[in-house]
Amino acid sequence: METKILKPTQVNEAAKLINEGQLVSFPTETVYGLGADATNESAVKQVYQAKGRPSDNPLIVHVADVATVEKYVQPLSDSAKKLMAKFWPGSLTMIFKLKPNALSTAVTGGLDTAAFRCPRNQTTLDLIRISGKPMVGPSANTSGKPSPTTAQHVYHDLHGKIAAIMDDGPTEVGVESTVLDLSTKQPAILRPGAVTKEEIEEIIGVPVDDERHHVGATEVPKAPGMKYKHYAPNAQVYIVDPDDDWQEVNNWIKRNHPTDPIGVMAFSNVLKSVDWNPNVQLISLGENVNDASHNLFRELRDFDENPQYKIIFTQGVEPSGLGEAYMNRLNKSAGQMHFKQL
Repeated sequence: METKILKPTQVNEAAKLINEGQLVSFPTETVYGLGADATNESAVKQVYQAKGRPSDNPLIVHVADVATVEKYVQPLSDSAKKLMAKFWPGSLTMIFKLKPNALSTAVTGGLDTAAFRCPRNQTTLDLIRISGKPMVGPSANTSGKPSPTTAQHVYHDLHGKIAAIMDDGPTEVGVESTVLDLSTKQPAILRPGAVTKEEIEEIIGVPVDDERHHVGATEVPKAPGMKYKHYAPNAQVYIVDPDDDWQEVNNWIKRNHPTDPIGVMAFSNVLKSVDWNPNVQLISLGENVNDASHNLFRELRDFDENPQYKIIFTQGVEPSGLGEAYMNRLNKSAGQMHFKQL
């Protein structure tokens, strides 16, 4: 299969492919998604095949308006309506109880719930409206690898496996949306993102549980990214925590890998604070956690282009605000491995 690269002006062609049951990668403000008609079970199953994704990992349904959500779910609560009014289009995904047999189990992972999002990208909103179909849209990458923030990342992983990629330039946020479960008595964040716990609580006026990011080995996850190792490059990532000494990191490299290529990803001020060993490849994550969240997946992917790097030390931050989303992704990239464990 030849994978076409389409411009935003070619959205009609992309919509035609979606209606034919083909797979089309689309841009959002977070990462690039892999789109298929959410009402076409055969097309949805192709998404799992293209990504190599476990079939019990449910998919997020992307919509262009609230009315589409109401076609599939139980009546929306006042909290849901308030959150949609505040954060849609945007980086908040919400899980709702479905009407009976509303969506295929290929979408839901066999659950009676599904996740919905209205992305903040005009090209993709146009694609959904023109196709007339809600679209499933997991990240458009090989399952488990760093999520794609450019069309080129998508092409690297999925060329020859999907029909087309809508190229709308680099994404804005760089980490996936917040996933909020509204199907339970207490709202719960299942995946942190750019929309924070505090922002959600301010809108709905009730406490939000943010301690349910993981599930057991035999449990079906309600949201992507809860169960399997995600976002991981080929190299082993180690997290350097805020209370770690970066000079000690450099000393460890000198003792244990004095000539092997080693990657270091950190804020610019950290990179300047150490007289690094010559074998260390320094990559700036920017000046703050906003920059780091935007750059993390891109830089991890760049290291995958250089297989000689077997170890990457990456700066950790305090898990608050956007830092919670950043650390969630970084911990999964590292498989929970920290410099302290070496």
